[in-house]
Amino acid sequence: MSLRLEHLNAEQLAAVTAGDEHMLVLAGAGSGKTRVLTTRIAWLLKSGKVSPGGLLAVTFTNKAAREMFTRLAAMLPVNPRGMWVGTFHGLANRMLRAHHREAGLPREFQILDTQDQLAAVKRLARSMSVDEDRLPPRALQYFINARKEEGLRAADIQAPDEATRRQVELYAAYDEQCRREGVSDFAELLLRSYELLMRNEPLREHYGARFRHILVDEFQDTNRLQYRWLKLLAGEASRIFAVGDDDQSIYSFRGANVGNMADFEREFRVAKVARLEQNYRSQGNILDAANALIAHNRNRLGKNLWTADGAGEPLRVFEGESDSEEARFIAEEVKALQREGLKLACIAVLYRSNAQSRVIEHALFGAGIAYRVYGGLRFFERAEVKHALAYLRLVATPEDDNALLRVLNFPPRGIGARSLEGLQDAAKARGSSLWAALDGLTGRAAAPVAAFRGLIRSLQEQTATLPLPEKVEHVLSRSGLIEHYKNEREGTDRIENLGELVNAAAVFSQEDRSTGLASGEGDEDGVVMDPLTAFLAHAALEAGEHQAGEGQDALQMMTVHSAKGLEFEAVFICGLEKGLFPHEQALLQKDGLEEERRLAYVAITRARQRLYLCHAQTRLLHGQRRYNLPSRFLQEIPEGLMKWLTPRYAPPAPMAFGAAPKKAPGFAKAREAGGFRIGQNVIHAKFGPGVILDAEGMGGEARVQVNFGRGGIKWLAVAVAKLQAA
Repeated sequence: MSLRLEHLNAEQLAAVTAGDEHMLVLAGAGSGKTRVLTTRIAWLLKSGKVSPGGLLAVTFTNKAAREMFTRLAAMLPVNPRGMWVGTFHGLANRMLRAHHREAGLPREFQILDTQDQLAAVKRLARSMSVDEDRLPPRALQYFINARKEEGLRAADIQAPDEATRRQVELYAAYDEQCRREGVSDFAELLLRSYELLMRNEPLREHYGARFRHILVDEFQDTNRLQYRWLKLLAGEASRIFAVGDDDQSIYSFRGANVGNMADFEREFRVAKVARLEQNYRSQGNILDAANALIAHNRNRLGKNLWTADGAGEPLRVFEGESDSEEARFIAEEVKALQREGLKLACIAVLYRSNAQSRVIEHALFGAGIAYRVYGGLRFFERAEVKHALAYLRLVATPEDDNALLRVLNFPPRGIGARSLEGLQDAAKARGSSLWAALDGLTGRAAAPVAAFRGLIRSLQEQTATLPLPEKVEHVLSRSGLIEHYKNEREGTDRIENLGELVNAAAVFSQEDRSTGLASGEGDEDGVVMDPLTAFLAHAALEAGEHQAGEGQDALQMMTVHSAKGLEFEAVFICGLEKGLFPHEQALLQKDGLEEERRLAYVAITRARQRLYLCHAQTRLLHGQRRYNLPSRFLQEIPEGLMKWLTPRYAPPAPMAFGAAPKKAPGFAKAREAGGFRIGQNVIHAKFGPGVILDAEGMGGEARVQVNFGRGGIKWLAVAVAKLQAA
């Protein structure tokens, strides 16, 4: 294969063959971004505008860098050794190796991976008598890395309180420890490379003159330090070719700054922004929905995706009464797609939060559908869930050695590896379980071990008469797991997964009442299991089965964040509800709604031919039923693009207080419950005037959902609510 330009469309060709100028390329989803970037490099080399040694190309993953080399090798006889192509960290490492003396590093400095760095932080914390319950090592690791990614050393940080002052002190001590040991973590690579260029003008001028063309992939994902590093590398004669999509900037939690794109356009006086808008992935209705949704964001650089492949099918919208019904619908529809000849590997289920996967996994397991959790673990295999199950196993059976070893020092209690070895030796000598040997432990570990024994015994006593879901919730609360994860970078996801474990217990209790196994009754063979033991057996069975093996055709399950860069013939986006997608935690952050909308845009544009938008009226939260409104994102997609699979009313917002909800085309007629109807104005003695949004049930079980304006939206049982018609 040689360099061929005839396969490019007009916009792609213009970007590839742009003259000697800075260029910002807005590359929409499915618009051939990688092709343009790679062909641009090949064109620059073949036309003699730059030598291999005068070109620097930055990608975000090693996989992307390897793909770039493979494509270039197919176009031109290129020697990759002379080219600087790689990730930010990889290129920074290359620079530091070449100038280790100037950077203050030993020639053969070692790089700490994430786990090595955590071990180094733990050693530091122990040497400085840090209370790991108050400042867990992972929280300190996150603090250090986040500051480095902001370009800040310990001396640059303002410490408004004692807790921050202590973290700054530990950051400085950590830097000194790394200097003594001649090691560097990942965040240090880029920061030290930036500092090297900042203070060494001759070196900065050398690289500025060398790299005549700098090409950057996924520019919307760069953080502030990465952008500042690129600016230092760009000399007066250098030209930057930045490719990205501000509408797909979804990693602010990692430090990505979508504003870098606008800053680059302004600071480098970019004369023309190229827009790649022709999409080669999705059909027209899918693209129209994505365009309509993202148009609600402000301060976009602006583009509009289109395709030459026709409108295709409408988006299918499903509203279930519960999250379980939503999951059953997905399983049934997947089987229908299989019957149509679609492979499971061409189908994806996307969710906003990892915790949503459990109920879907359960439905897929029951339907016999092979699945694979992409970029993560099945629900019952996740570390935080396994920790929680270990505590529950000890409550059920304290002699469970594996469970005890897992959580005896988690969350950290100051019980070290030597104490654990002594405990195992004592148990072996006595021929007993580890639990039975706990009372023989002496030395520094004796007090924390005694506290652990007391904790397990108190959990047994306090939960003895509680229903299964409340028992699980109580153990999670008292074990210290939730407090521990509050201090972690990924703690929100982990806490949500622990909450989903309570939901799993609640669903298990409901589903197994018919068998009696979850209520302590016997089956037809006389087997009796208490509810907790039955639930733990259920968890073990679901954890040990059914994730597809390598090479097996399997449905793909993943968070929307994990789906970026992927595409599928059919996509299910589930949990499109207020508070879940957009996520209520994200809405507390500046511009959080806009990033959530970009996340929805990414989800929609993963689909090639068929897209399902799913939500549920009710969803379990901490074992309790929560009533949800549909996501605002559903309202931002034109009705004409959607086909509703369930006869439901359009969500009420936005509407003036006191006004009746708008009826969506083709929906069922208004429903009634307990003498009240949807759209009726009512008065409540406590909450005041309101309007009925939804109604369900009959007789004594009738209830209505009422919008009380500032009083919020509430579900009320008609029999006891004392509502009056206004």
